[in-house]
Amino acid sequence: MKAGEEDNGAPNLREQLRSVPESPGCYLWKNAAGEILYVGKAIDLRARMTQYVTGQDERLKIPLMMEQVASFDYIVVNNETESLVLEKNLIQQYHPPFNVDYRDNKSYPYIAITESASYPAIKFTREKHKNGTRYFGPYTDARAARETIDTVRRIVPICAVSCEQYRRTNRMIEAGRWPKPDDKACFAYHIGKGLGPCCAAITPEEYAPYVERVERFLAGEREEFVGELEEEMRQAAADLDFEHAARVRDRLEAIQALQEKQKAVLSRPLSIDVIGFFREDTIAAAHVFVVRGGRIIISNDFVLDKGSNVPTHDLVGQFLSKYYDSTTELPHEVVIADELPEDELRPLEQWLTMRLASAHGAKVRVVVPERGERMQLLKMAELNAKHALMRFKVRTRYDEERIDLALLQLESALALPDPPMRIECFDISTIHGNYSVASMVVFTAGKPDKSQYRRFKIRKTYGEANDFAMMSEVLRRRYAPERMEDERFGSRPDLLILDGGKPQLTAAINELSELGLDIPMAGLAKKDEELYVPWDDSGPVVLPSGSPSLYLVKHVRDEAHRFAITFHRELRDKGMVASILDDVPGLGPKRKKLLLKHFGSVKRMREAALEDIEAVEGIPKQVAEDLYAVILDMNA
Repeated sequence: MKAGEEDNGAPNLREQLRSVPESPGCYLWKNAAGEILYVGKAIDLRARMTQYVTGQDERLKIPLMMEQVASFDYIVVNNETESLVLEKNLIQQYHPPFNVDYRDNKSYPYIAITESASYPAIKFTREKHKNGTRYFGPYTDARAARETIDTVRRIVPICAVSCEQYRRTNRMIEAGRWPKPDDKACFAYHIGKGLGPCCAAITPEEYAPYVERVERFLAGEREEFVGELEEEMRQAAADLDFEHAARVRDRLEAIQALQEKQKAVLSRPLSIDVIGFFREDTIAAAHVFVVRGGRIIISNDFVLDKGSNVPTHDLVGQFLSKYYDSTTELPHEVVIADELPEDELRPLEQWLTMRLASAHGAKVRVVVPERGERMQLLKMAELNAKHALMRFKVRTRYDEERIDLALLQLESALALPDPPMRIECFDISTIHGNYSVASMVVFTAGKPDKSQYRRFKIRKTYGEANDFAMMSEVLRRRYAPERMEDERFGSRPDLLILDGGKPQLTAAINELSELGLDIPMAGLAKKDEELYVPWDDSGPVVLPSGSPSLYLVKHVRDEAHRFAITFHRELRDKGMVASILDDVPGLGPKRKKLLLKHFGSVKRMREAALEDIEAVEGIPKQVAEDLYAVILDMNA
């Protein structure tokens, strides 16, 4: 049942929504089988949900989703922050297909401290978060997490969960028996790199400060930690305890080695997270720089299962909710590239502040930088996100699988005899009939085949822009018998795509009919991304939103437009060069070449000062002044 339709006399969705309260809360759209398709939050449930069924929500995924919606649920809460927390929990519980999720769906590693144990220990883990354990991360580089644990234990010798003696000590304490001095000690204790809970060398009360130091270190409080160790080393040397001073020196060197790997990026010791995104049509990546004390201490990337097919604020907002639900170490600032709507930003900041739980009342702000160090770091995060997505696609053969599926979907949707292994697409670019050109792009096996691209100058003069006549001329030239036999133009296409709707398609059909050709073709309308086909008068073919086939035909169309506009601008610029220089007395072919060689383009010439033109070797002063006067007149 589609959204808003009646089912055997039952009230349709729009009627049912009248009973939904105008209160904050979460809503759950469901299909006919009762499966949850999407979870969202709202300040006003009724108003927000009504936007879905009345078509006021313009996100691309919504029409496709609402075709599957048969019912809904909602949960009322007290305020915006509670709705955000509930939304996060519901998404985590149900994993709805229309919400943003991690694409690779893997469990990320963390460094954990088992705080609930009598003697807390450090460990590497991928487990779901447990009560009584504090987690640092997530890390996307497991080796970096393990190396950090090794470094931490060289600095502060707390126990590791992997130690067999530690596990035996824990079992004894759980059974009500405490370790004794004559119990077997672990190897780390024997070589002076352990504190010895296993042989009663230290009490839980004496052990606790070491755990706190490790947690501060993992949270990024490095400078304070260094100061404490330096003071401890000086005191040991003053007490003539040179063995202890040497151990502290080794710990300081371990910190220094770790900090050398962690790039200093900010001039101030700020605590911020910088998150850059890179999106393609149906997939995206996020890269997170965890900056503490002005240094990047963690660098993580995540691949997401949504891309440009969802609004930016949806992708960013849902990623932030998911990411900060999985980490316990929150910054004072989250730096992103795009502003979130106020009704999403406010509850998100309140929730993050609540999770920060600062004893000093510090708040978490989500900021969008315009310049400076934060902007530089954000650009670096976006670049890393782009490379993370590229690595994922290569590793999983993502593009190859999507292209194969796209070709099969086009074969089915357009009733083609075979998958369209060669697709040709044409586009016209003109300004009021001037500098008119056409492009022909070719996709072979779903990928751009640039060696087969062709450009056409429109030969006839049509006065005002006449796309239909221009397209007919280009098709007549491309599919003329001599061109069809010309190897430079490649083989006969399996599918011809035109940039336009029914009128463009009709013009193309008439032209190819006169040439005696029967080539499968479709017109792609820009407004609704619909495909018009010759064999169906009932309406256009609508490819599913976010499908590989729709992505492919849009890619083909956009590439044809790019190629056409590039050629058009080349001709227009050359024409502008001729018109500008022809109006200047004393500028012959030789001096024109000198000017173009010096400035490189008309645009740069039009931006030049008189002194710049006079500096061109071979251009007399009077000619330079006349040229500058013409340029001033054009720029006025």
